[in-house]
Amino acid sequence: MTEQAMNQQTGHPAIGGGLLVVAQWEAKAEEVDRVAEILRGFLPQAQREPGVKLFLISRAKDNPAQFLFYELFRDEDAFRAHQESAHFKSYIAEQALPLLARRERAQYALL
Repeated sequence: MTEQAMNQQTGHPAIGGGLLVVAQWEAKAEEVDRVAEILRGFLPQAQREPGVKLFLISRAKDNPAQFLFYELFRDEDAFRAHQESAHFKSYIAEQALPLLARRERAQYALL
């Protein structure tokens, strides 16, 4: 299946299609609480973006340095707009990313 065909899938009836981004972060040991604080400030703003269908951030129960992001955007344009937003640039790019030991991201098309 081509990428274009995947992006045209309707997805779950209640959700519709979209671009799913899953990210995993691991904060540097000495920065765990600061990263959590930054994310608490960032999350409400990200959830209110017009192209965001669902935006969740969780923290591992057995390792508080690990964070999981589950982000569902209307489409690629909404994801790009998210990364260009002032709150993403401030909270994530400027404040949080320098405090990480590891960052991984993957994108998925809904079936």
